[in-house]
Amino acid sequence: MKFARRVQELPPYLFVGISRAIAAKRAQGIDVISFGIGDPDIPTPDPVLNRLETALRTPAHHRYPESEGLPEFRKAVCDFYKRRFDINLDPATEAINLIGAKEGIAHASLCFIDPGDTALVPDPAYPVYEIGTMFAGGKSHFVPLTAENAWLPKFEDIPTDVAREAKVLWLNYPNNPTGAIASLEFFNEAVRFAKEFDIALLHDACYTEVTYDGYVAPSILQAEGARDIAMEFHSLSKTANMTGWRIGMAVGNSDMVNALMRVKSNIDSGLSQAIQEMGIEALNLSPEWLKQNNDIYRKRRDRVVAILNEIGIDAVAPKAGLYIWVAIPEGYTSAKFAQKLLDERNVVVTPGNGYGPAGEGYIRLSLTTPDDRIDEGIRRLSGLKLS
Repeated sequence: MKFARRVQELPPYLFVGISRAIAAKRAQGIDVISFGIGDPDIPTPDPVLNRLETALRTPAHHRYPESEGLPEFRKAVCDFYKRRFDINLDPATEAINLIGAKEGIAHASLCFIDPGDTALVPDPAYPVYEIGTMFAGGKSHFVPLTAENAWLPKFEDIPTDVAREAKVLWLNYPNNPTGAIASLEFFNEAVRFAKEFDIALLHDACYTEVTYDGYVAPSILQAEGARDIAMEFHSLSKTANMTGWRIGMAVGNSDMVNALMRVKSNIDSGLSQAIQEMGIEALNLSPEWLKQNNDIYRKRRDRVVAILNEIGIDAVAPKAGLYIWVAIPEGYTSAKFAQKLLDERNVVVTPGNGYGPAGEGYIRLSLTTPDDRIDEGIRRLSGLKLS
């Protein structure tokens, strides 16, 4: 039996390895604290669950859904964008439902990348940008993100010949894994660059609603001219604690949205309409609920950052997202330091090199762990010897 080259060359998905490491420890009867995977531990809010209970009894929801999503869901998405970003979108042509943002991000490359084509992929970054490019037969040109430049790409450093052949530019702010944020001025610069080289601009905006300390994240669609060349991916996974329900959306340029719809309609049959009803409810959660939810993460952030600094690991509290991204002590690789924490403290973190070569020298800690487990993890880290 011979498997396709794309499967043979496919690296193990980062978080599968983390899950297996945790399972191996627990099989030995060892209690493990995980700061690894960004999977909210806080329940999906009751109004959203109540909406599902009603929707399940609707016979129309027991049949095949439409790939682009219920008209009511797409309208709710556009209404959210109007309230939140003051952007007017057409539900019929500029919004589409996704089976989680990950699915849409993975499939987007099939819309733009032919075999041999180039995608501009940030490094470090969510691994699916590169994997989706590979599945489409393309190649990734990694655009370094550095602490010195606040984890933003320098478009002027991208070689002109590479920019001319590139078909796609991926961005993600607020950023996973670094927690970096971007201004509207930066997005304006990104749009100008993409237009200059006729590149499709794809923005992963899944963390815009998880913010702290008064910060309000912009949408790339607020940038001048973005609607000509950009599509933005969003999700309710982190905003409304709905990772298991797999519901997201893509919005933006109508031709780009239509291309994604055509790909999806030939690959999947859409998301359960009952879950889309949940999404409608989640898109209308009150600002007060969102603030209370984010306050839980903010308090966890502050406790984790404090203990990291106490043991000698420089950490800065991010203004958005669910992650603490920190440089590791000298003398370690990311993997070796993550292994040290697992071996000596039974604490799991994500090694930074899992997000690309530029992630070497860093680890990521997720805040999606219950408060009592956060406290236990902090207790274990407090005794860590770095030398």
